[in-house]
Amino acid sequence: MASLPSPSPSMIIQNAQVLLPSGDIALCDVATAEGKITAVGTGLDVSANTRIIDGQGLTLLPGVIDPQVHFRDPGLDHKEDLFTASCACARGGVTSFLEMPNTLPPTTTQAALTDKLAIAATKSLVNYGFFIGATAENLPDLQVASPTCGIAIFMSAADAPLLVDTAETIEPIFAAGAACGHGNARGGSSPGENRLIAVHAENQARILERQAQCSGERNPATHTKVQDNETALLATKMALGFSKKYQRRLHILHLSTGEEAELLRRDKPSWVTAEVTPQHLLLDIGAYETLGTLAQTNPSLKYARDREILWQALLDGVIDFIATDHAPHTLEEKSKGYPHAPSGVPGVETSLPLMLTQAKENRCTVAQVSYWMSTAVAQAYNMPNKGLIEPGFDADLVLVDLLTYRPVLREELQTKCGWSPFEGWNLTGWPVVTIVGGQVVYDHGHINTDVRGQALEFG
Repeated sequence: MASLPSPSPSMIIQNAQVLLPSGDIALCDVATAEGKITAVGTGLDVSANTRIIDGQGLTLLPGVIDPQVHFRDPGLDHKEDLFTASCACARGGVTSFLEMPNTLPPTTTQAALTDKLAIAATKSLVNYGFFIGATAENLPDLQVASPTCGIAIFMSAADAPLLVDTAETIEPIFAAGAACGHGNARGGSSPGENRLIAVHAENQARILERQAQCSGERNPATHTKVQDNETALLATKMALGFSKKYQRRLHILHLSTGEEAELLRRDKPSWVTAEVTPQHLLLDIGAYETLGTLAQTNPSLKYARDREILWQALLDGVIDFIATDHAPHTLEEKSKGYPHAPSGVPGVETSLPLMLTQAKENRCTVAQVSYWMSTAVAQAYNMPNKGLIEPGFDADLVLVDLLTYRPVLREELQTKCGWSPFEGWNLTGWPVVTIVGGQVVYDHGHINTDVRGQALEFG
């Protein structure tokens, strides 16, 4: 049995520019005790045992909540594990994550979910939650497994048993529990409720057809031809149709095409949400020329037009928030060349500085970045007391430096895979101090590996 976490000491972060719930950024102090934010203001009392963190010249944001990662533990931990991944989270200002079920064994039963929670309790430096994975046979498990942030359906790009790729196998998952109604339209993850269904939306039949057409091609850019825009649009249309038919809470993972964004702009019920990744906002098919298979990911990178439409959809609220889809593979695996190299890129260490750099370039605002990477995620998944700097909320915080630019360096990465598609990019907004539950887990380059996060709750 894991030992109970030690009580979080009292702390005051002084002289920081603080992002307030209103969206304003103001110079003030933030006090925490026993893992909670206790006060936000100026001239806060400092007791004898209070730890003081000087935020001079820094900006304090809610900790990032990454709602889609693949941390490979258990069974694939030569690529990553929950310890190394959470170290990378700490360095990247990610204080909570939601992890996908495609591990070995896959997270498709209560027993597998319970086992993964136990592993995280001993290894993870940050807070954690896990999806339950759909198969063609585990419908009863999907309705009762707990605690879970939702059901994950892989409509493509998954090995058995997690591949659920036909209308005949997908529709019963949407139909089950639909009579319960929406529950909370932004959540529904508790047993018996209309719990969230998250879909990896690509059409498997079309992928197989286009793989046959492109057989023999070795250019990594072929990946975008195989997993093309229509592949994504067909699957998103199917999932959206079932969601509307059964009024089932739907979340569309890692939107990659302009066509999908335009579909949702025309037809997005109140109970549907969508996310986008930094790689689909910042990279396109041209990245294969310099990165080769290091740019290969699912869904594939698309075109400059798609990036522009996705950006506009994010700014307009058609896309609700940002996830990394952190999916590490070793450099040896990536060096196998197309089509043998696995798809996926790491992202938890770079996502916040990537997006804050975009804010500094006036593509968006710092407040929008924090909303997309923390507040909106907490709302969508019904995470109590997460995502805002406000008394009573959990003390999951990150101090970032918006005045200094530093490059992404391979030798500084904490992810076990040891590389990034953004290597060499000059970024600002790097975390200086990351706080999880009132405990400092990252401080000016040092990771406190004694800290342990907590299992997330979903209302």
